[in-house]
Amino acid sequence: MTKPVPDPPLVTKTATTFGSCNGSHAPLFAVRTGASAEDALVHATVLLKSAYQTNAQACEKVDPDVRGLLWATQHSLEMSIALVEACLDEVEAHAMTAALQRRVAQMDQAALK
Repeated sequence: MTKPVPDPPLVTKTATTFGSCNGSHAPLFAVRTGASAEDALVHATVLLKSAYQTNAQACEKVDPDVRGLLWATQHSLEMSIALVEACLDEVEAHAMTAALQRRVAQMDQAALK
């Protein structure tokens, strides 16, 4: 069954602030309402990959006592990247399916004319 109206794009519903330096001032930054979920996931992937690379370099430069903590962080970052990329793959697949459904509906309408 083809849906006559496609699902609306996924967007953020609430603003989330960050960058308050432990409450010493009002937050400097925010994820704004209405941001595309797909764009947010792409940015999250880039940020996580940057943190992963930074942490990997830090692992090479610290003493063995701290290295274990950094490796735990490295594994958490790797899991986070995998999770975000899996979600992004799902969002992209959903968008492609919706686009295909729109094309089929347009072809059906054109055939009826």
